[in-house]
Amino acid sequence: MAKSFASSQDLDEKKATFEELAPNVFAYNTDGDPNCGVIIGPESVLVIDTTATPVMAQKFLAESRRVTDKPLQYLVLTHYHAVRVLGASAFGAQIQIGHKNMYELVKERGQQDFASEVGRFPRLFNNVESVPGLTWPNMTFDKELTIYLGEREVQLRWLGRAHTNGDAAIFLPKERVLFSGDLVEANATPYCGDAYIEEWPETLERVKALQPEVVVPGRGPTVRGSEAIAAINAHKDFLQAMYRTVVEAVRQEKNLKETFDMAYKALQPHFGQWTIFEHCIPFNISRTYDEVSGTRPRIWTASRDIEMWKALQG
Repeated sequence: MAKSFASSQDLDEKKATFEELAPNVFAYNTDGDPNCGVIIGPESVLVIDTTATPVMAQKFLAESRRVTDKPLQYLVLTHYHAVRVLGASAFGAQIQIGHKNMYELVKERGQQDFASEVGRFPRLFNNVESVPGLTWPNMTFDKELTIYLGEREVQLRWLGRAHTNGDAAIFLPKERVLFSGDLVEANATPYCGDAYIEEWPETLERVKALQPEVVVPGRGPTVRGSEAIAAINAHKDFLQAMYRTVVEAVRQEKNLKETFDMAYKALQPHFGQWTIFEHCIPFNISRTYDEVSGTRPRIWTASRDIEMWKALQG
């Protein structure tokens, strides 16, 4: 029996929580859906990611307005994926910041990604007609950018190729709080469709080198102390196990379908309970197979999504 496409049948609304991590530092955690963040300065506010549509973003914005009425000056975009950034117009931020490679990815494949993600996860794109167009950073950075909200230091870091080639991590060095975007997940399956799987574990070591005490992952609960390190290590274990399995399958000259079946059998017993495992694993194996075969991340389109899904899950 064919499995339902991606998360097209995941229609149950998740309960969101708004959690203070340090004075005036908040996580908007959405129970396995993409997480966001708010940092309040003495005169203005910095928001991290936006949800997928302006209408969906209103819930996040309402929670933020419960704790501050200060103007929203900065919107930091952890990466280009539509589910993270297309709610941006709800905030009216003066400055929208992303890594320089995020800008290039929006230019190269932003529209295709938009159409692709709506098909994969329609619940997250409620009132998709409210999206006015693609979200572009109007300020970019290369390795690091520091913003000061009064005396609070907010570091934007590019730590290496990982979930995409343009991931921004947001780190508060005094508070030791890290908003990782999809660099790190907690009890959730990383999506690897645009990833650099062999390099990602090295990037995760750079994440650990920051010595965060609190991590707000891209998906999953906020993790602290040893739980944060455990989440990073588990994420790394998943990536390395997947990569090793696909390398072996390619060595055996297996085709993509055979590789998928081999990798699914190896990964499901250990990671199958993670959020969106069934959604992500066909995309992840497809991308890893391409990488091992020497192909850079290809553009996912709605038609390519369906074609791949039928070939692997039909």
